[in-house]
Amino acid sequence: MNLQILGFKGNIASVSDTLNYINSIKKDSEVIQLLNADAVAGRRHVEHGVNQAFLSFERDENLANDLSVEICLRCSAQRQISKAFNLLGLKEGQMNLCAILIDCDDYTSQLSSQFTLDDSVLLPDVDILKEVYDIGEDELEIVDVEDILIDRISRLVVDY
Repeated sequence: MNLQILGFKGNIASVSDTLNYINSIKKDSEVIQLLNADAVAGRRHVEHGVNQAFLSFERDENLANDLSVEICLRCSAQRQISKAFNLLGLKEGQMNLCAILIDCDDYTSQLSSQFTLDDSVLLPDVDILKEVYDIGEDELEIVDVEDILIDRISRLVVDY
């Protein structure tokens, strides 16, 4: 698997138009997933979520039928799609974006025509992440925020 994680700043005028644009530039075998970078705790967080999404399909433990949706679920450490989209989904207006490209050609220039490349948006804002993921100060005294979210993703299991 070839994985690229890019940060962007941009204005989402229309979520559906943005998704249509993403779908128009990628090939069928490629995955481009955009997430709310404000709810991302760094590259390892995203890499772990992507890895767990792939493993969930291999183990037939996936919660979603679509890999992009499964990536959103895993990165958010949620079982419910609506909660995952609420945390990590696109919203209209100014956004910091995390672009996940899997087995893709280099779409940096196409994405940069819509958004401004800025990998600094992938750096964790602990105050935002504490609120988004309900992380307590006691947890942060022991482990950093990225490791807390990686642990939550790892513990995400399917209830049968």
